[in-house]
Amino acid sequence: MTVVFTGLGAMAPNGQSTEEFWTATLEQRSGIAPLERFDAAQYPSRLAGQIRDFKAEQLLPGRLLPQTDRVTRLALVAAEAAIEDCGADLQSLPDLDMGVISSNAHGGFEFTHKEIQKLWTKGPESVSVYESFAWFCAANTGQISIRHGMRGSGSVLVADQSGGLDALALARRTIRRGTPFTIAGGVESSYDPWGWVSHLATGRISEAEDADRAYLPFDAAASGYVPGEGGAYLVLEDAETARGRGATVYGELAGHAATFDPRPGSGRPPALASAIRGALKDAGITAGDVDVVFADASGVPELDRIEADALAGIFGPRGVPVTAPKTLTGRLYAGGAPLDVVAALLSLRDGVIPATAHVADVPEEYALDLVTGQPRRAELRTALVVARGNGGYNSAMVVRS
Repeated sequence: MTVVFTGLGAMAPNGQSTEEFWTATLEQRSGIAPLERFDAAQYPSRLAGQIRDFKAEQLLPGRLLPQTDRVTRLALVAAEAAIEDCGADLQSLPDLDMGVISSNAHGGFEFTHKEIQKLWTKGPESVSVYESFAWFCAANTGQISIRHGMRGSGSVLVADQSGGLDALALARRTIRRGTPFTIAGGVESSYDPWGWVSHLATGRISEAEDADRAYLPFDAAASGYVPGEGGAYLVLEDAETARGRGATVYGELAGHAATFDPRPGSGRPPALASAIRGALKDAGITAGDVDVVFADASGVPELDRIEADALAGIFGPRGVPVTAPKTLTGRLYAGGAPLDVVAALLSLRDGVIPATAHVADVPEEYALDLVTGQPRRAELRTALVVARGNGGYNSAMVVRS
């Protein structure tokens, strides 16, 4: 069964709608700036990709606001945009034929932080921190399904950045098992002191103060990445159902594979290349069929080299154009890969590869054809999206027009 994308809903630091995000990406307008959600002066890193002027009270019913945190509000708005974009009349669909699958990594810290603060005023009996965090990991899926009457398969995947691709892949399996309409993706937002410390604890956050020089994946000056908030939800359907209702199809989810790196010190190589090869095999294509790669683009020199080696080993030195539009948003964790898939589908639609902003000095030994400077016009049919998560997660997805 062929599974296709029929609706896109993006919420990004550089655009609060799909087309606004895409226009900003092509024009290289960044959403990275000094952190504003709290006073970050005492921390070594103070830059973040932020969604400014988000007016949840204008976009959601007032009754939902006391029940939700910022991350769930972002998810609800992104999901609603994807559903509206797909043009389906949900009232005409059986509720068990509609499912929701979300990815999550940090989206619960702010809510749980507030629960911890209750300890100082109401005592330990007022809060269950672990239950609060677990509940919020599932909140996006639950709130979306309740709001839209979707009683089909519902799941949450937690695998950091790669979990966003895994959620879309699970949606494809869910559709093939009999749930013909599924919305999947993820968003993130964890800009409170506790959440910020969790970012910094990875040791991978850039300490640069210049927003144009802080996140430079594959650049000789790379020094880590900038966290961001936001992400995307996408509507997936089986192709026959989509055609039957005259839906606009953005592209097909043609292939996917996920792997996990061996333990440190094992002497075994990273498993990213295996994930890419697995996705190509699942799609029934060869490396030569891929027209563009949307890279994971860690910004950590060691991890950049691993990804560059994997891409050069599979596609040949400078064998395929590579891009990382996330330099304009920061890494969005569970929301980052779904947003990359949105960008990949729009690239296929418009025949243009967005540039990797701010990157200018790519080491020769990386052997990458990294698109920098300006967007590149090209005939595009097939895109590969790559994602990795802290702890050893790898995921790769092929989408095609």
